[in-house]
Amino acid sequence: MADIKALGDQLVELTVKEVNELASYLKETYGIEPAAAVVAGPAAGGAAGGGAAAAEKTNFDVVLKAPGANKLQIVKLVKDLTGLGLKEAKDVVDGAPKTIKEGLPKDEAENLKKQLVEAGAEVELK
Repeated sequence: MADIKALGDQLVELTVKEVNELASYLKETYGIEPAAAVVAGPAAGGAAGGGAAAAEKTNFDVVLKAPGANKLQIVKLVKDLTGLGLKEAKDVVDGAPKTIKEGLPKDEAENLKKQLVEAGAEVELK
């Protein structure tokens, strides 16, 4: 059972890019297509809670409101934090306000926000 827990812990730690690569690998190698309902399931369950879910929010979206004066540094940081390519990261920064990451635990979202703010960006958590 310890192996299952370790695998589960590894899956939870994956970045969006890594999840997409895993989905592609499973589809190409084994013909398995992960269901979209699995991703939407926890979000739908939280919405069903109504006001109680809003009071106990545990997942946050990190939104880049403005890149600030150090735009190049913010583009590089967004690239590193999201796993996007340089052009895609630049497009995100140029298109601010844009959501950088969604559904992060509070501590991870705060850490991401801190890094971006220290680099000079204007960021909010939703």
